[in-house]
Amino acid sequence: MTIQSEAQLEESLMQQLAGQGYERVAIKDESDLVGNLKAQLEKHNDTTYSEAEFKQILNHLAKGNVFDKAKTLRDKFALRRDDGSSHLVEFLQMNKWCQNQFQVANQISNEGDYLNRYDVTILINGLPLVQIELKRAGIELKEAFNQVNRYRRHSYSANYGLFDFVQIFVISNGVNTKYYANTVGYGNTKKASFKFTSFWADRSNQKITRLEQFANVFLERCHIAKMISKYTVLTTNKTLLVLRPYQFYAVEAIVDKVENSVHGGYIWHTTGSGKTLTSFKASQLLINNPNVEKVVFVVDRKDLDNQTIREFNSFKEGSVDTTTNTANLVKQFNDPNTKLIVTTIQKLNTAISRERHALKMEAHRDKKIVFIFDECHRSQFGDTHKRITEYFNNYQMFGFTGTPIFAENASGNELGKRTTKDLFGDRLHEYTIVDAINDENVLKFSVEYYSGVKYNGRDLEDEKVEGVDVREVFVSDDWVAQNVDFIIKNHDRKTKSREFTAMFAVSSVEVLAKYYEEFKKQKEAGKHNLRVATIFSYTANEEDKDADGILDEDAMPDDGKVNMHSRDMLESFIGDYNQMFGVNYTTKDSTSFYDYYRNIADRVKVREIDILLVVNMFLTGFDSKTLNTLYVDKNLKYHGLIQAYSRTNRILNETKSHGNIVAFRNLRKNTNEALRLFADKDVNEQVFMRPYLEYTEEFNKQLGASWRSEERRVGKECR
Repeated sequence: MTIQSEAQLEESLMQQLAGQGYERVAIKDESDLVGNLKAQLEKHNDTTYSEAEFKQILNHLAKGNVFDKAKTLRDKFALRRDDGSSHLVEFLQMNKWCQNQFQVANQISNEGDYLNRYDVTILINGLPLVQIELKRAGIELKEAFNQVNRYRRHSYSANYGLFDFVQIFVISNGVNTKYYANTVGYGNTKKASFKFTSFWADRSNQKITRLEQFANVFLERCHIAKMISKYTVLTTNKTLLVLRPYQFYAVEAIVDKVENSVHGGYIWHTTGSGKTLTSFKASQLLINNPNVEKVVFVVDRKDLDNQTIREFNSFKEGSVDTTTNTANLVKQFNDPNTKLIVTTIQKLNTAISRERHALKMEAHRDKKIVFIFDECHRSQFGDTHKRITEYFNNYQMFGFTGTPIFAENASGNELGKRTTKDLFGDRLHEYTIVDAINDENVLKFSVEYYSGVKYNGRDLEDEKVEGVDVREVFVSDDWVAQNVDFIIKNHDRKTKSREFTAMFAVSSVEVLAKYYEEFKKQKEAGKHNLRVATIFSYTANEEDKDADGILDEDAMPDDGKVNMHSRDMLESFIGDYNQMFGVNYTTKDSTSFYDYYRNIADRVKVREIDILLVVNMFLTGFDSKTLNTLYVDKNLKYHGLIQAYSRTNRILNETKSHGNIVAFRNLRKNTNEALRLFADKDVNEQVFMRPYLEYTEEFNKQLGASWRSEERRVGKECR
């Protein structure tokens, strides 16, 4: 196969795009770009502009940074015409995205701090909205990525700054092709990361890497306009996000269901793949459907923490009602201007169950309501779900989960064993942990099994050992002390000198208290300076259910029935936390406890807490890019195991290469079973790194073979 030069690759792409219906235009510099822009805007708006009128438009377009111009692109400009009349200038047709003017140009020169020439530019209505940078085959894509960053710094903002209107970058060497959003972070070396570029893929998650195929699908005129119009998100922290392919297909599937069916379904997207953005975008598009009365995004109460609030409010300011007052939810249902509601399943349950809300909620029972449930593997399998489905008569229900409930991992209750499909309907799209790791959207895991106590020369594993009560050993002081010793000795190595943080999941509140006190005792003895914090439920009749795969028994406690012993212990531990950070939290009212929960979440993310001790809280739904290690002393399995492990595998930067799992139990069988269930194939090496000792042994073996080979060569030469 002949390898094309960069110039040949560029010309081939230009010809392909022209064949796909783009008008090929010759634009040498900004002067040509401005002249072409005037002609295209006149064509798009079916009018002509005088030089004075067009000067107003140019001055309007020149204002602001990348984010400001992304907003300008989506808004209309009220032009005051020479005759005094007003005219709205449209820069992009957002709703009928195919009805725009599409052009392609190459080698446009632009001079700022330096003179730069850009490879291939896609113009929509005369504005450069997609920029493609090419390298010949064999050159790393990162070179094209770095070149884009240089262009952004050196020339994009020059003159009228029209290249700051670029929404999507595409980088390719012909063999591999990726895309990403133009966001303010990409000019900043602290924020710019090649890890956040994406491959496009088909609906089955098969990557489309070659430039020719990518251009045929992703750069098809209607598709690229749709990606810009519908699937690029402007956040309130002034960045642009463009959806990844699996997010695109999931949203499209939900929208199609609502428009063409009365049924619901669920989305299986692995933990860490950006389900919040996907669900928000689906919600945002659905509220524009005139047949939909309300879109209700439902989370569990314990998930409505600062993270969820920030994420949703970053997409739409004020979209989350953080109060515990159900009356506010009922008010939102009755406000015709509020089409998107973000609430908790607990408040929704109260709204449809309590007599005082009945009259105001009755009017909505027959209206078209779309429910979207976040993390539907939890809290959707009890009476509340049944009550919601029986109350509303004209609803569609969609669930998002990283770990679906299948028949094999279903837990029974009074309603019987039910699966995710039983509750929500067919699976609409799937993106497993294997897909995410292959796409480098999440990290692999490194699992290390360590047993702190030995009997008769063998490791104590989570199995029957003759003459030993294993469960008794797992709660013994020796077991706890030796595991704490291991953590103290190895924590800095695991977290790269505390550049990252860790969680420690244990089997029960009683065991957690032992670990907490052991860490505290050793700290007072001067053996470590780790900042250890903890949080757990103090509900009545606590049980250790960790063996069933469910991690949601640590529900946020109410002020009703509580286990006073657990509450007193937690109150003491919170006292230590208050002293450590100069705060004042308590368990004496639920509001303060919620605030404590949220404060811990924030401090873990900014690395002010080194180890967070938990039973089940934070093992699902909690995302922290700075957390890279999970210590485990409990019998995790199925979706609970995958959810817990996945706290560690969020992508941050080049330093964070994998998530660390240190298991003080023998979880090999459970880990393999969970992987089989949620990956459905033999992909162990794609998800888990081999043990460190295997790498060192192989290295030493190869090094020894190399030395022996060199010795033989030298020996022959000497002879």
